[in-house]
Amino acid sequence: MWSTTARVVVTEPAALARATGIVRDVLDAVDRAASRFRADSELRRLVPGVPTTVSPVCAQLVRVALIAAERTGGAVDPTMGRALGDLGYDRDLSLVDVDGLAIPLVVRQAPGWRSVRLTGRRLTVPEGVELDLGATAKAHAADVAAQLVAAVLDTGVLVSLGGDIATAGPAPEGGWRVLVRDQPDDPSCVLTMPAGRAIATSSTRSRGWRRGRAQLHHILDPRTCLPAKPVWRSVSAVAESCVDANTATTAALVHGVDGPRRMRLAARFVALDKTVVTVAGWPR
Repeated sequence: MWSTTARVVVTEPAALARATGIVRDVLDAVDRAASRFRADSELRRLVPGVPTTVSPVCAQLVRVALIAAERTGGAVDPTMGRALGDLGYDRDLSLVDVDGLAIPLVVRQAPGWRSVRLTGRRLTVPEGVELDLGATAKAHAADVAAQLVAAVLDTGVLVSLGGDIATAGPAPEGGWRVLVRDQPDDPSCVLTMPAGRAIATSSTRSRGWRRGRAQLHHILDPRTCLPAKPVWRSVSAVAESCVDANTATTAALVHGVDGPRRMRLAARFVALDKTVVTVAGWPR
């Protein structure tokens, strides 16, 4: 789902079927609220410049995205939906032409997250701005789904949405063991996490396509609205929430060579030559 693989793991086997149903319901609600690729999603039906009362799910997704933008000084910006579409990422990645004709690559600044107004559930998006919540919505969905499963079913649970992994409830004996690797040919390691921790991996390689000779990917630099310079193949980080982890890893890819110095979480950087750089106590 969402061009990736969703996994649900529980410590109480009898809870698996109901846990999977809860996770599916959460993901469906997020998709209906915030998908760029559904004509009937709430974000797609917004009228530019007109304050609109959105659902609690949509309001929270936008709120999380705006908080991430503020915390990263705008490095993670939700106002680049139009830029992504112009570059060719205008539908689910499974439907994108991964080797298309050359297109003009225009340098411009993102409209900026401060142009978006959210008061309670009243959302106003200005003319010319299309929201893309991809940097935070999937991670937030993993957090919400894991917490809901643990609360309703009294089980330990791990929810993995591609590189976004959230846990809740008690961990299995010895902790949650997670294979950290973006692509099959990347260096890997196995991380053991205690209950309640989350891990996210952001990549310049996993969601990519070509336009002429230009190799593009989905992590855009708000200063140029073009793919961030691929200094790193991937960045992984551990945090208290998947949203926090994914916000940090996305910002690190945008920061490029400065990413490790600015990272405050335990993190693992994989360079283009597959050299691994770790910071802030990884993997403890």
